[in-house]
Amino acid sequence: MKHGKKYREAAEKAAVRTEWTLLEALKFLKDNRVAKFDETVEVAMNLGVDPKHSDQMVRGTVVLPNGTGKTIRVLVFTKGEKLAEAQAAGADHVGSEELVEKILGGWMDFDVVVATPDMMPTVGKLARLLGPRGLMPSPKTGTVGVNVKEIIGELKAGKISYRVDKGANVQAPVGKISFTAEALEENAQALIRSIVRAKPQSSKGTYVNSITISSTMSPGLPVELAVARA
Repeated sequence: MKHGKKYREAAEKAAVRTEWTLLEALKFLKDNRVAKFDETVEVAMNLGVDPKHSDQMVRGTVVLPNGTGKTIRVLVFTKGEKLAEAQAAGADHVGSEELVEKILGGWMDFDVVVATPDMMPTVGKLARLLGPRGLMPSPKTGTVGVNVKEIIGELKAGKISYRVDKGANVQAPVGKISFTAEALEENAQALIRSIVRAKPQSSKGTYVNSITISSTMSPGLPVELAVARA
């Protein structure tokens, strides 16, 4: 893969160091922006777990203190009195069976799907469409519940979910490059703390092997593991 001039220049500057503190890495990314658009900043962690074993799966959610910098479009499956509650809480789309038919017809103009427990049998019809996209509501990701006002509020405020992949990696966004370095640091620390707390009891030995931070178009910067022990 060929990289542009700005990427190569940033990679050359970054190569002089083998480790960065979290704040230093974020300041470097901001000072050496590669793209003209507002890039997303991501944290990637390689973990000492074996995802092939169900008792070593790492997944969870965390509310980023400074938000994601992205407007989240929330769809809520509910009925009865919860319809008005979801609308008042700021949901972008609210409904039941009619939304199922709309999605089956190809409509996907939303980012997160929330459902009250009584709607899950109905939402189950969409499992093949929503599941592969990571949009299927689930109690494990906090997107199924009767407290729709609280769920919507957290999602709009910057709640994200993460899950370890087959290579034992977890990758998640922590904001936009236009954020201050300090705001990004606070978000990244919140994510890292959450992942560390999600360590499975069956995981032995070193849990966090590496932490890398990057923006959409930048080289990855290796972060000191001390941030995971703090």
